[in-house]
Amino acid sequence: MDEAMQTTKADVAISIVSALALILLWEFCVRIFHIPYVILPAPSALIAEGLSRHPLYFHHSWITLYETVLGFVLAAVIGVALSVAIVYSRTLKSALFPLIITLQIVPKVAIAPLLLIWVGYGVSSKIVLALLVAFFPIVVNMVAGLAAVDEEILELCRILHANRWKEFIKVRLPNALPYLFSSLKVASTLAVIGAVIGEFVGGDSGLGYLIIISNTEMRTSMAFVSIVCLSVMGLALYGLIAATELLFMPWERRRSSEGPATAATA
Repeated sequence: MDEAMQTTKADVAISIVSALALILLWEFCVRIFHIPYVILPAPSALIAEGLSRHPLYFHHSWITLYETVLGFVLAAVIGVALSVAIVYSRTLKSALFPLIITLQIVPKVAIAPLLLIWVGYGVSSKIVLALLVAFFPIVVNMVAGLAAVDEEILELCRILHANRWKEFIKVRLPNALPYLFSSLKVASTLAVIGAVIGEFVGGDSGLGYLIIISNTEMRTSMAFVSIVCLSVMGLALYGLIAATELLFMPWERRRSSEGPATAATA
C-alpha cells in the first residue's frame, strides 16, 4: 500500500511539474517572440484577467457546471436502465440498439437548433444536449459489461436456483462495474462538450456564451480563461468519478497496491 501511495504521489508530482513547465514555456515564448496579446495572451495576463473578473467567470462556470452535471446524471441513470433492459430482452435490443447508434451518428451540432425549438432557449436544451452526447458510451460499455459474464457462472446461478435479481446483483453488476466507471469517465468529459455546444448555438449564459462574446469582441484572454474553467471543470468531474471508482471497487485498489511483480507471479 505504501509503495502504491508513493507511486501515486510521484505520478501527481510529474503531472504538476509538466504542467508548470508548459506554462513557463508558454510565457517565455510570448515574451521572447513578442506575440500580440490579441493572438496569444501570456499566462500571467490570463491570471490577471481571471482574478480581476472572477465574479463573472464564477457565475457563468456555475451555470455550465449545473447543465453538465444534470445532463451527465440523467445520461447515467437512463443509460444504465436501458442497458439492463437491452441485456435481458432480445426484443428491446433489436428495437433500441439501431436507434441508439443512429442517434450517435447524427452530429449533435445539427440537433442543437432543433432542441432550441422543442425545449426552448433556457438551460433545459443544454441539459438535453449534454445528456445526448454523454449517453452513448454509457449504454455501449454497460451492455458489454453486463453481457461479458462466463456462461459457466450463469449456469451455476441456475443450478443454485438464483432468480434474475440475485444473478444481476451478485454476478452481472460486479462484472460490469469496470465497464461502467470507464464509460462514466468518458461521459463526464463529453457532457461538458455537450453543454458548451448548446451554449454556442443558443445561449445567453455559461462559459460557451462567454467564448462566443469574446470572439465577437476580440477579447482573446476571456476565451482562454473560459477554456481553462472548462478544463478544470472536466478534470474535477473525472477525478470525482475516479475516486468513486476506488470506493465501489476496492479490489482494484488492492490490485494496484500489489504492483506488477505480484501480478506477474500470480
